[in-house]
Amino acid sequence: MFAAVGIFACGSPSVPKYTIADDKSYEASLFRQNCAVCHGREGEGTTTEAGLVVPSLRSGNFKFHTQNEIFNQITNGGNGMTPFADQLTDRERRMLASFVFEKLRAQPK
Repeated sequence: MFAAVGIFACGSPSVPKYTIADDKSYEASLFRQNCAVCHGREGEGTTTEAGLVVPSLRSGNFKFHTQNEIFNQITNGGNGMTPFADQLTDRERRMLASFVFEKLRAQPK
């Protein structure tokens, strides 16, 4: 009986939260170089000294829900975000959109 209680009290093993800092992929490097300054080192969002709230890319109510919408935001900017069409290649912007959609949003919160 005590063993069963112990198992339920501990719960099932959880999947470790994905961390950008541990990722050596090109996509993670792109994020660190271009996105982390505003969205935070782990994409958790920040508030600037001027009081501007930069949204989390991991949780909350997302303005852009599809990978294509994320790509368009990265490319064209808007809502306070700088466009990256002239700074990153099409391939790099697509890689970042996939990175945000699949790695940051699909992980346990």
